[in-house]
Amino acid sequence: MDSNQLVTILKALADPTRLKIVGLLSHRNCCICELVPIFGISQPAVSKHMSRLKSAGLVVETRRGQWVFYALNHERLEQVRFALGNLPDYSAEFERLAEQGLLVTCE
Repeated sequence: MDSNQLVTILKALADPTRLKIVGLLSHRNCCICELVPIFGISQPAVSKHMSRLKSAGLVVETRRGQWVFYALNHERLEQVRFALGNLPDYSAEFERLAEQGLLVTCE
């Protein structure tokens, strides 16, 4: 996963409503109509949030007749967990600042 993909995912998760949707989907799959009363917002608003999660690859949809059920994309979430656990080592930035006399200690 490249840094742009990770940024897109983190931006999608930065919204409290979307983060709560992810939490709800961690318990079971849901359709939009089940989420509307939980949030007390319109169906189009919930759909917009779900669309953002879907475009980030965090949720997948399954059609059952006229209903669309959403589920977490566990593979994508695992990729995010891996990416966050393997960020590049930026410690050289502090060394560079120290060499230039620009390192400020906050202690």
